[in-house]
Amino acid sequence: MTHIAHWIGGAERAGTSGRVGPVFNPATGEQTAEVGLASAAEVGEAVAVAKEAARAWRSASLSKRSAVLFTFRELLAGRAGELAAIITAEHGKVLADAAGEVARGLENVEFATGIPHLMKGSFSEQAATGVDVYSIRQPLGVVAGITPFNFPAMVPLWMCATAIAAGNAFVLKPSEKDPSAALWLARLWAEAGLPDGVFTVLNGDKEAVDALLTHPDVAAVSFVGSTPIAKYIYETGTAHGKRVQALGGAKNHMIVLPDAELDAAADAAISAGYGAAGERCMAISVVVAVGDIADPLVEAIAARLPKIRIGNGADQDVDMGPLISAQHRDKVAGYIAAGASEGATVVADGRELSGKRGFFLGATLLDNVTPSMTVYTDEIFGPVLSVVRVGTYAEAVELVNSNEYGNGTAIFTRDGGAARQFQFDVDAGMVGVNVPIPVPVAYYSFGGWKASLFGDSHMYGPDGIQFYTRGKVVTSRWPDPGTSAIDLGFPQTR
Repeated sequence: MTHIAHWIGGAERAGTSGRVGPVFNPATGEQTAEVGLASAAEVGEAVAVAKEAARAWRSASLSKRSAVLFTFRELLAGRAGELAAIITAEHGKVLADAAGEVARGLENVEFATGIPHLMKGSFSEQAATGVDVYSIRQPLGVVAGITPFNFPAMVPLWMCATAIAAGNAFVLKPSEKDPSAALWLARLWAEAGLPDGVFTVLNGDKEAVDALLTHPDVAAVSFVGSTPIAKYIYETGTAHGKRVQALGGAKNHMIVLPDAELDAAADAAISAGYGAAGERCMAISVVVAVGDIADPLVEAIAARLPKIRIGNGADQDVDMGPLISAQHRDKVAGYIAAGASEGATVVADGRELSGKRGFFLGATLLDNVTPSMTVYTDEIFGPVLSVVRVGTYAEAVELVNSNEYGNGTAIFTRDGGAARQFQFDVDAGMVGVNVPIPVPVAYYSFGGWKASLFGDSHMYGPDGIQFYTRGKVVTSRWPDPGTSAIDLGFPQTR
């Protein structure tokens, strides 16, 4: 049985807590490894190493940091297939999807290579007579990232690339369900020339999370996961004086207007609803069919479902892999049963695959879903697509805006005026117009509204630079000898 260790001070280090967790191959259902679960004491030791490394790394020149990022980028681009295979083996998503995850993470590394420009401040000469004022941005010190199982490479890269480029030491607590990608990234950072201790991996569960949230030397915490945990992370972290950006769950709606291109909308709903077996925070889980397009749209989606090839993500010609665990598969199957019992029409039932070896569940389509059903109110995080029928555009927008989540949403239409009005009206952080998964490019920032985000800062991009640094304003004066005088009045700039 392979043991997955921590990465502390530039080297793998076996855990000393005596606690381990299982790691499975979801496609076979077999346990392939065990991962050490860090104790609070181990977290403290690792943070101490990171704190010492942060002091030196902060002093590294911007050109030095940028050089390390460029080297890391080249190594990651050249070995992306290797990382994708690791993701597929522990998460289950198909290789093409895993490669896409790595590619989107790579974009954030590329953004971070521009840190000399991104860290520029401002300067005002002669703000008062003989006085200049300028602003600078400085790193926080030790920052932590707590990341989910569904993107074991991309989400860590959202955080660590920006944090490290800005001059911080970064401590990653990956999901214990698929931790090997984090160790792979750690080795790549070392190969790229990052000093020991600047990037740390601490595998663990709630004990490790709580230790990071309460440790006085951890200045900020970034998190992606479910809304209840995001709220806990935010409340606990801020109560201990930390900056926190905690991205929570989602219930992403895709509105399809009657004038939409039917085939494009059906293809998009399937791609965004069943990709990665629905285990994406930006997955479309609700299709809002407006008016007369409902019947043909449901028929078009249903006709495509038998063509989805389900199997081991490592195999060629597979479109959708398994879910992350047997427990999660069974939970999703329970939602399907609940939807049927509450009156939803089961057009396609993925539970037919429940007997397949591994943690598989087929693509499920539920029609005539209402907002009172649990399949609508809860984040299912599986291959279940719900269709809600409404009569008008106004009803569709009201449905989206009254939902507790506000992560992402999309509209499909040929009407430019309707699309523009939608982006004005809708209460969500990321909006797609004929784009079902509107994940921003790296030079913008990722984040939702309402119960999808706790904190004031979105993730990566410009918001990431702001989050991982703090501003300092310097007011300087160089008077000529003998010109100073005592003045107890409040300083004026005139």
